[in-house]
Amino acid sequence: MIKGFWKKLSNLDRRFFVLAPMADVTDCAFRQIIAKYSRHGKNGGGPDVFWTEFVSADGLASKGKDKLLINLRYFENERPIVAQLFGAKPVNMREAAKIVADLGFDGIDINMGCPDRAVEKQGAGAAHIKDPELAREIIRAAIDGGGGLPVSVKTRVGYNKNESETWIPEIINEDISALTIHARTRKEMSKAPAKWERVAKVVEVVKKSGKEILVIGNGDVLNLEDGRIKAKESGADGVMLGRAIFGNPWLFDLDKKQEDISIKERLSVMVEHTELFEKLSVGEKNFAIMKKHYKAYANGFNGAKELRIKLMEARNAKEVSEIVFDYLRTYPLSKRGI
Repeated sequence: MIKGFWKKLSNLDRRFFVLAPMADVTDCAFRQIIAKYSRHGKNGGGPDVFWTEFVSADGLASKGKDKLLINLRYFENERPIVAQLFGAKPVNMREAAKIVADLGFDGIDINMGCPDRAVEKQGAGAAHIKDPELAREIIRAAIDGGGGLPVSVKTRVGYNKNESETWIPEIINEDISALTIHARTRKEMSKAPAKWERVAKVVEVVKKSGKEILVIGNGDVLNLEDGRIKAKESGADGVMLGRAIFGNPWLFDLDKKQEDISIKERLSVMVEHTELFEKLSVGEKNFAIMKKHYKAYANGFNGAKELRIKLMEARNAKEVSEIVFDYLRTYPLSKRGI
């Protein structure tokens, strides 16, 4: 049954858009930048729903949980925000869900699609597809520990093949509010194109079940317009965007396209992002995490390659700021391109 903030989204007269949870990408600093620069044309928001990076339920249930709490840091302007958890031990999932509820999150999401071998070795992530009974137990544990928070699941259409008609019914038999379906199998990873006809099949399976569950499609969505088309063709209630957010915190702004952002503005926001990351993560996260963002921000214009090389050597926000200032000062406007 659709609960909590999901109920409001189910009543929208449009498809909704959410931000994918990506480890070492969609951290609090980046979410704040997205919240500032795009919410459907309005400053001070972001997508319709934010997700945290995924967090280990086992870790949260351990004595070392304090080291993980940085991944559950958020600000009020990110609401509604969902904490994503992964794990294969119901007792730990229950405890982790309780921690998430105590932290004031709007919902809990369970990752049942991650193909990382270390995650699967624990019996979590995509490994759940091979053990539906445990998967259902994990969902029930999250619901029990969450104290009334709506629970959702993010998964794939199957492990080695499309198992929409066998795997999906197992999940939706539990009391979840939303199901995000990555339109690839675990075997395909992200190498094969996402097949949105598979999302359409999942929509059909959910409808036939008679359950009230929102279906969110995920995979190869380029922008909001592309998402609208994919949602309309598949019948999905919402769309999750992931890789398209790299270097483009304006992604969820209806009135702005990436090509309309000047090089100066893009690089200025990159510096702002770096400074915020340093402020929020000092001593807790490696500065090297920011470098994957630099590859996206500094891309597609004259001098970008040389700029990226210098950014890769930067050790802190001050050095990044100096490198960008030097580029903007010394590289003629006429040579930068768009």
